[in-house]
Amino acid sequence: MSKVNAILRAGLLAVPVLALQGGITQLQHTAGLQPFSSATAQDEKKEQETRRTPALRNKVYEKLAEAQAFAEEKQLAQAAKVLDGMISAGGKSELNSYELANVYNLYAFIHYSNEDYNKALEAYENVVRQPEIPLAMEINTRYTIAQLYFVQERWREGINALKKWFDMSETPNANAYVLLSQGYYQLKDYDEALRNIETAISMYRDKDKVPKEQWFNLARFLYMEKNQTDRAQGILEELLFFYPKKQYWVQLSYIYSERQNESRQLAAMETAYDQDMLEKDGEYRNLASLFLAQNVPYKAGKVLKEGFEEEIVEDKSKNWELLAGAWRQAQEVDWAIPAMEKAASKSDSGDLYARLGSIYLDGEQFDKAIEAINRGLQRGGVKRPDNARLVLGMAYFNTNQYEKARDAFRAAGRDERSKDYARQWIKYMNSEIERQEKLAEG
Repeated sequence: MSKVNAILRAGLLAVPVLALQGGITQLQHTAGLQPFSSATAQDEKKEQETRRTPALRNKVYEKLAEAQAFAEEKQLAQAAKVLDGMISAGGKSELNSYELANVYNLYAFIHYSNEDYNKALEAYENVVRQPEIPLAMEINTRYTIAQLYFVQERWREGINALKKWFDMSETPNANAYVLLSQGYYQLKDYDEALRNIETAISMYRDKDKVPKEQWFNLARFLYMEKNQTDRAQGILEELLFFYPKKQYWVQLSYIYSERQNESRQLAAMETAYDQDMLEKDGEYRNLASLFLAQNVPYKAGKVLKEGFEEEIVEDKSKNWELLAGAWRQAQEVDWAIPAMEKAASKSDSGDLYARLGSIYLDGEQFDKAIEAINRGLQRGGVKRPDNARLVLGMAYFNTNQYEKARDAFRAAGRDERSKDYARQWIKYMNSEIERQEKLAEG
């Protein structure tokens, strides 16, 4: 798994199934009085052509209305008692299929309100088992059955129930495709999940509607799972247009990195920074490192400086070292020195003192350079002691301590990497000493 894939996967929260708010509304609606005689004129005509629905008799209607009233008042036990009476007093044999479907429908609402989803499902399954119920009622109930399976994380059963609904529905909406996609996602069938979420997004785009943020996120995750980073990039760019958030700028930056587009990677992170979206130590350090990689050290220094002032960047040696390096590359030696002093004071290694000595040399603070480098060499852990001794020799030379300078250069020259450079310095120093002696004689 690539680094960017891991980051994006971690950034994508587990995609939950659709909240059952729509299901609650449907349950409340179908439990009311209106559904007993509801359906549009078009639906009624279609149902008459295909089904002959039994009439809802007045005495049954009144009992259902009584149970409905109790349910609306949250007196669920009383509502259930009315329904129990309808079943027990002659029961199923006296109720026609449409009447019985409405009884089970209201039972389902009561069980759902009590968060007994298994009994709610059983009741809804009983609704659709009734022959010759209105087509609209069966279609709506099958969709609710699918939702309840998803609420219980019974993904395969939910998918199968939703497919039955698709078979009956002439105009499935985008939400249904999203729900189906989420089911396949949970089963790790990413091909089917992607196909359905793409359908939902396309349906919204075709109507000039903005797809929901959650839909984009599911599509983005699935594209990354299939290593289609170009498609994931397009989704993130849309997310930023419609739902601008820091996490999308950061994730887009990582995708640009994966595709080796460093300039766009930097632009994405800088945009998040300019919009005050960055709020973590790692984000500030990452942006600074991107500026350094693109040879913009001054901006890197500004970002880190602000991070320290806002107490976002952690007060650690490596972070002060990064700031010192940025200021030094930007030739801001006076700012680099205090940053490296902080870095060295917080480190157990002598290496940062050796590097501090080099910065002191750049700032012509020769005595401080000598002190810092000697401290670093004594402490140990200097990565390139030969370089440190070259700098030490230069500092001694600039303070006219020629013998100490010679010793430092000779020590540096024992390393093959610095041998020629050390020899040149000794030669230069000898000529300079000779020049000064002649001046003194003359």
